[in-house]
Amino acid sequence: MARWVLHVDLDQFIAAVEILRRPELAGLPVVVGGRGDPTERAVVSTASYEARAFGVHSGMPLKLAVRKIPDAVFLPVDGPAYDAASAVVMETLRAHDGAVVQVLGWDEAFVGISTPGDDVAEAVAHADAIRAEVLEASELHCSVGVGDTTVRAKIATDFGKPQGTFVLTRDNWFEVMGERPTTALWGVGNRIAARLAEHGYESVQQLADADDEVLTAEFGPRMGPHYGRLGRGLGATVIDDTPWIARAHGRETTYQSNLVEPDDIEAAIGTLADQVVEDIRREERACARVHLKVRFAPFFTTTRIRKLPEPTYDPAVIAATAMELLHGLDDARPIRLLGVRAEMVPPEGGYVQPRTTGRGGPAAADPGDPA
Repeated sequence: MARWVLHVDLDQFIAAVEILRRPELAGLPVVVGGRGDPTERAVVSTASYEARAFGVHSGMPLKLAVRKIPDAVFLPVDGPAYDAASAVVMETLRAHDGAVVQVLGWDEAFVGISTPGDDVAEAVAHADAIRAEVLEASELHCSVGVGDTTVRAKIATDFGKPQGTFVLTRDNWFEVMGERPTTALWGVGNRIAARLAEHGYESVQQLADADDEVLTAEFGPRMGPHYGRLGRGLGATVIDDTPWIARAHGRETTYQSNLVEPDDIEAAIGTLADQVVEDIRREERACARVHLKVRFAPFFTTTRIRKLPEPTYDPAVIAATAMELLHGLDDARPIRLLGVRAEMVPPEGGYVQPRTTGRGGPAAADPGDPA
């Protein structure tokens, strides 16, 4: 049996869900983010392909998006609607014959399949069938990357968008990827690429041929060789469908007016702590470490972490710890964003499955190429 990795990614997922509910928006530039008010401080969660043509993308401030497309349709984020749509898609993937599904988020998942022979056409047939099954069940389109590792399948998806299938295996990896910049790799951003370029590794092929000793000296014994493996397209070949267990829960708020007064800041942190405790109580796992995130005006962000003397569900303890972390920064600038995150004690048995895949990049511990 040949083993394949499929990466299923819903096309413009959030925008697509909104368009299903409002068919009159089809073909229009749609931007979803915050409360749907582009005059407020919030960022784009997603944009329709029509909006992306104007340069609007996820993470962009809504105020900038509206300057790019003044007549765009701006909509608020509706998490429960996206949860419901995602659940339908993931159940459809699990129902596919022989599929092992590892959910990565609302809109994407790895699907492991096995075929009697090693002809990639059989894997493509599964991919095409999955696209049809997802469309029938949810009315949502998806793209599928077919690969022999998670890294290759994930990257292949972008070549198949929208509504397509693309194959990327060791047979065509360098043909497709070799001359592309290292930023084309999953998990390599501009800063990492700049550090790689300092050593002469600017293309995927150059990174694949890189000296592991050089990479280790630059990035350390774990991440250095990992970047070399990325250049060769290596990654996990087996999909793990073990349910993901959260390590922490966090809440954050961007304030429409900067927080300046100490009482306002303390009240804001208290509210976030209350919300976080509600989340961890549902997990029945107490807070062991408190994470504080602060974004000072105009746009400087920093984080701090502190381990608690003992685990707790007390929001007052969590809030007080966060305030101590804030005071430790000794920074009096106005605050535009605060976040409080509670890192929980491990579940019974002491194991929390790490989120080894997703938009941030593949795990550095991924095994090598299939034999």
